[in-house]
Amino acid sequence: MNPPRTPPKFISFEGIDGAGKTTLAGELSRLLSRAEIDHIVTSEPGGTGLGERLREILLGAGVLEIDPWAECLLYAAARAQHVREVIVPALEDGRWVVSDRFADATLAYQGYGRGLDVERLRSLHQWIARGIWPHCTVLLDCDVAVAYERRKTRGAHADRLERMDPAFHERVRRGYLALAEAEPHRYLTLDAAVSPERLREEFRRKLCLRRDLFPEGL
Repeated sequence: MNPPRTPPKFISFEGIDGAGKTTLAGELSRLLSRAEIDHIVTSEPGGTGLGERLREILLGAGVLEIDPWAECLLYAAARAQHVREVIVPALEDGRWVVSDRFADATLAYQGYGRGLDVERLRSLHQWIARGIWPHCTVLLDCDVAVAYERRKTRGAHADRLERMDPAFHERVRRGYLALAEAEPHRYLTLDAAVSPERLREEFRRKLCLRRDLFPEGL
């Protein structure tokens, strides 16, 4: 395989459900493919056989109430496998990694949403994920009511977290914004309340402003 033109990067996409993470992760994959940059697209919880089994437990509509720390540790187990089996091998092979959610989801959902200690969650991640954090986290910020209407339009059955009350999702949203404010260099924050076309345009514009991360041609 030819060596990559740029060092591989790990890019994650975050935001409340309905913000458009999956769509924009697909847009980055399209741009990377057009630029002939080798990459993989993955997601959490999931990305591995174990991760998919744990996803069924964590998000399945029929699952009974889970203790917040038990929930957190199940996510951690899925992430440990994801890092070892998928993310690290891809980066070592020179491939970019595009992930729909990663560690910041735990800080936002289990930390700010569930009320668990954020610094303990951060330490847990450092331990189970070998200290790996994304080079860039794209945050799609969206009003909770707008995201809810989008989820309804999709017509898909709501998972366990999507069925949480609006106050929970507002805490998660505010948590994401606090995380982005604390690490402005790692985060790339977008207004996800706009149309998909406007969102993609703004995303591409901001990529051009971050040539320390994204190469010419994207």
